[in-house]
Amino acid sequence: MKQRKLEMLLEQVEGFDRPNVNLEQYATPALLAAEILHFAYMQGDLEGTVFDLGCGTGMLAIGAKLLGAERVVGYDVDRKALEVAGRNAEKLGVDVEFIQSDIRDIEGHADTVVMNPPFGAQAKGNDRPFLLSALKTSDVVYSIHNCGSHGFISKFIGDARITDWYTTAFPMKRTFKFHKKEVEMIKVEIYRIVR
Repeated sequence: MKQRKLEMLLEQVEGFDRPNVNLEQYATPALLAAEILHFAYMQGDLEGTVFDLGCGTGMLAIGAKLLGAERVVGYDVDRKALEVAGRNAEKLGVDVEFIQSDIRDIEGHADTVVMNPPFGAQAKGNDRPFLLSALKTSDVVYSIHNCGSHGFISKFIGDARITDWYTTAFPMKRTFKFHKKEVEMIKVEIYRIVR
């Protein structure tokens, strides 16, 4: 499937009903989700089991399944977000398992993790448990982080290594009252990390 076709399908994914600022629930834009997932697909990393950590309403999990992942499991602590994710998967005709879980309690093994973890805007270090869980449960990790995170991530991941990373735009829609603009273009970095 071409990246543009995936993006068009993912534009049907419904966002959060009531996003939680403390969980940093920002919907991953379809454009960015299609970009990161197509990158993973071209690397051959979406063929087996894929975990989406902090899956929210299912954007990355559903996209991984649309691109042919054998098994996809989305994890999130927010039950209401998972209900929306289930509806989204049904609407797009894909079989994705959604599990309510704290990020620190995730068990099992995936070939690949795809995730858009909290950036730590509300509480510094919120992305750390996501990175730890991803490295504990998978061989390859695709993750979105604030621009300028390379030094921190390189150090934090220990023996794992960054094979690819690049900067791109995250069009963040106005989600909370404190946002001033309808859409803010945030520079982010996409990482591919292997153990």
